[in-house]
Amino acid sequence: MAASSSLLFTLLLVLLTFSDSSVQTLGLEVGINYGQIANKLPSPARVSYLLRSLNISRVKLYDADPNVLLAFANTNVEFIIGLGNEYLQNMTDPIKAQNWIQQRVQPYLTRTKITCITVGNEVYKTYDHQLWSNLLPAMQTVYNTLVNLGLDKQVTVTTAHSLDILSVSFPPSAGAFRQDLGEYLHGFELSCSGQVAILDQCVSVFAYKDKPNGTMDPNTNLKYDNAVAQIDAVYSAIKAMGHTDIEVRISETGWPSRGDENEVGATPENAGLYNGNLLRRIEEKQGTPAKPNVPIDIYVFAFQ
Repeated sequence: MAASSSLLFTLLLVLLTFSDSSVQTLGLEVGINYGQIANKLPSPARVSYLLRSLNISRVKLYDADPNVLLAFANTNVEFIIGLGNEYLQNMTDPIKAQNWIQQRVQPYLTRTKITCITVGNEVYKTYDHQLWSNLLPAMQTVYNTLVNLGLDKQVTVTTAHSLDILSVSFPPSAGAFRQDLGEYLHGFELSCSGQVAILDQCVSVFAYKDKPNGTMDPNTNLKYDNAVAQIDAVYSAIKAMGHTDIEVRISETGWPSRGDENEVGATPENAGLYNGNLLRRIEEKQGTPAKPNVPIDIYVFAFQ
């Protein structure tokens, strides 16, 4: 498939899946990642029309593009907007944080539903200790600014991590965070408990290759047959820190339609199958093996 954009591929998969299943136009609780680094992108107005025609009501941006926010004005589509890693140091300054929110968020709130700001993206994957140190202060400053402006009930603050923050991911019941992140995650434990969700970048890539029929957790006898269910490892890691009140969401999950020669599973057929099954799980409000009655909050991501 031509690599015109991640967004177009995502939309194509969703369109194909919706037209080929019972979930068509049901307005499922699924979000879409709106990427803009590509050639020949459709206009924000066109994207707004396409998503609303599919009853997609939640979108995650990697920035706070005013053109996109204006294109979705008065549509009731909820937005997660992003503050990239390059902003973290500035966002530790209350004046700079206030200026950013007053310029990039507040003017659009009357017409566009901005519900969350992600501060940083996969910071602990960079091994940049300055970024590590800036993340929590930046989140706290952004949150305090929202409070001061009276916007904290309308807009929440979070950050996005990959599964690289885990030192143990299997079995899921033994999930544990990396030891080198201890002091940084302890800060989240103290300040984010019960308030800020971890958005987990859970992009499914080839995990099925070794054991396509799934695996059993020997500690719980629960079967794990998809990467989305691995979110239980994150919950176990949080529980090991003494908490059960921090929500975990999946901000990116998807399957590639192509890959390297040894990545035999990266085909359009498998991508369609994965995304189709994902939408059906969402329609049925399925949780994870350890939390079967807790639906997972998911945003679909596509590879180019």
